[in-house]
Amino acid sequence: MEGFDFFQPIVFTVTALNAYLRELLETDEVLQNLWVRGEISNFSQPRSGHLYFTLKDSESAMRCVMWKPSAMRLRFTPTDGMLVEAHGAMSIYPAQGQVQLYVDALRPAGEGALYQEFLRLRAQLEAEGLFDPSHKRPLPRLPKHIGVVTSATGAALHDILQTLNRRLPTLRVTVAPTPVQGVEAPAGIIAALKRLNSLPDLDLIILARGGGSIEDLWAFNDEGVARAIFASRYPVISGVGHETDFTIADFVADLRAPTPTGAAELATPITKEELRAALQSAEAQLTELINRQLEDLKQALQLAQSELRRTSPRLRILNNIQRLDELQGRLERAIQQQLQRKQNYLANAGDRLASLNPQAVLKRGYAIITDQATGKIISHTRQAVPWQPVWLQVQDGSIPAQITPPTKENKKDD
Repeated sequence: MEGFDFFQPIVFTVTALNAYLRELLETDEVLQNLWVRGEISNFSQPRSGHLYFTLKDSESAMRCVMWKPSAMRLRFTPTDGMLVEAHGAMSIYPAQGQVQLYVDALRPAGEGALYQEFLRLRAQLEAEGLFDPSHKRPLPRLPKHIGVVTSATGAALHDILQTLNRRLPTLRVTVAPTPVQGVEAPAGIIAALKRLNSLPDLDLIILARGGGSIEDLWAFNDEGVARAIFASRYPVISGVGHETDFTIADFVADLRAPTPTGAAELATPITKEELRAALQSAEAQLTELINRQLEDLKQALQLAQSELRRTSPRLRILNNIQRLDELQGRLERAIQQQLQRKQNYLANAGDRLASLNPQAVLKRGYAIITDQATGKIISHTRQAVPWQPVWLQVQDGSIPAQITPPTKENKKDD
């Protein structure tokens, strides 16, 4: 039996050693959550979308890998010579025994200090209540006039105007141009907000710019800009950067949009198509309501007419008119009868009068004797005076005559 040498050193295989080193690296809390500053070199991005590069300073270098999901979240394009800060965890690439930094976040150097300032200002303004939801104002559903604060030459303005025109062509837009990057940007943004707030008929304001690094967007983390947004008399929509970008302006604004285009969409919740459909629906509802009211009024009118016919004096008036016609007919017949009787009586009286008319007697050859002096009729012989002048009235006139004394023959005849 061979003896065992307790002092013989342990011999690792390469694989075992790499596994041991990997375990050491991945169980170290410091090495699993660290930031490393350095200059990029040997940068490459194959078709896979992963990033491979080296971080170096004046004395050392470190191989780095950034997988595609993390690389897609970058807000800038890394290039050789760029000074950056990389966050990640240390491990080993067993195939080559290469210790590497597996990067999950990358930012240009200097963003760390800016981010700390961002956190400080956000905490301060939040404590003052500038982010309180109770201060958020509702947006109008159908704005007529919108103000836009952004760069006059940036793509954000083009996207906003194009989106507003597509969704609601009747909208009036007033642009207050301002720098949105650099040392002059905060003062320019504040002045633009004041100009728009001086307008009497604005409905809301869009504050926007395209994406960029934290330095590019820093004007929207300015305390003065934040207070100007909070003091705005009109609601403000913040559409700054990309969806993953957050600024102080986003927290103070009445509504945050992920992009400038998104801000224009949120500003016009009702599009022209929806407005047309709403108007058509309202027209149909109004038509139906009017028709229903007209039908109700028609039925009410019919009921009123029926009740009016039932209680109306018209029938009694018509009956009285008929009665009046009957009475008038009876009166006319009575008058006719009375008139006929009078006419008959008159005719009989005329006949009697005619029979008594002396003219009729005269026509039969008789004559009327009247005293020429007195005009009295001499109807008896005792009224006659001899030689008395008389008139003999015959049918067609009077004949003068004289009464002669009677002779003996005449007396005999008498």
